[in-house]
Amino acid sequence: MTRLSEKIDEKLKKREERYDRERRFRIKSSEDLETLEEVFDKRTLLTILKILNIGKLKEITGVLKAGKESRVYHGLDPQGKEVAVKIFLTSSNIFRQGRLKYIQGDPRFKDIPHDTRSLVDMWALKEYKNLELAGQAITVPAPIYVEKNVILLQFIGKEGKSAPHLREVPLEAPAGWYKKTLEMLKDLHDKVKLVHGDLSEYNILVPDGYPVFIDFAQAVTMEHPEAKLFLKRDVENLNHYFEGLGVKTRPFEKVFPEIEWWQRQE
Repeated sequence: MTRLSEKIDEKLKKREERYDRERRFRIKSSEDLETLEEVFDKRTLLTILKILNIGKLKEITGVLKAGKESRVYHGLDPQGKEVAVKIFLTSSNIFRQGRLKYIQGDPRFKDIPHDTRSLVDMWALKEYKNLELAGQAITVPAPIYVEKNVILLQFIGKEGKSAPHLREVPLEAPAGWYKKTLEMLKDLHDKVKLVHGDLSEYNILVPDGYPVFIDFAQAVTMEHPEAKLFLKRDVENLNHYFEGLGVKTRPFEKVFPEIEWWQRQE
């Protein structure tokens, strides 16, 4: 009788635990089933459940951003603090089509996997490590935890609403913002030898009146053979945006006069 009672208790306990995990994992959004299934394949679902079970995450509450290669969700940690949950899509072909060049040549990632899922996991780890490095020089979302294709990040925003992107904010003194973003770009290069590689008004957040660079998976160190090309493109992207706001911009050679490679090539 005792054993039967113990088995019943165990079944009830497991059922309660499963219900609790499902409750915490429930997404409060209007996303259709097809979109959810694209993100939450079985492997990703198990990864998130693991993060929940080890106490790194309490619950996921809603969608913040949906992109071609990832989805970003709002969540809460066990202490009730807001976090961002970034999930890279393991079904996306974009990693084979255009992301390999950011991994190949990076001395930190020498053994590049052949299967897409492992490549996506490496991409997530790359963003985590890049954010750790970038955080030593500028303001970025602090990386909290990474597991396979899922990263937990500091949430940049308030009460479940993400901070606006630079392109969404009317700037009273755009020349000052241009100067500040260039300074941050230079600090990345000068202090930690890191190049963002895809910087634009679309991946700079503006919480409380100051810029925060985001989306660092493609970032490379200056040891990468194409680092200078990526850096030049970052400057040109910023210049293009701020020129549209009437700001007098500076060419790459004036921003980074110490990099003579481009003068020799042109």
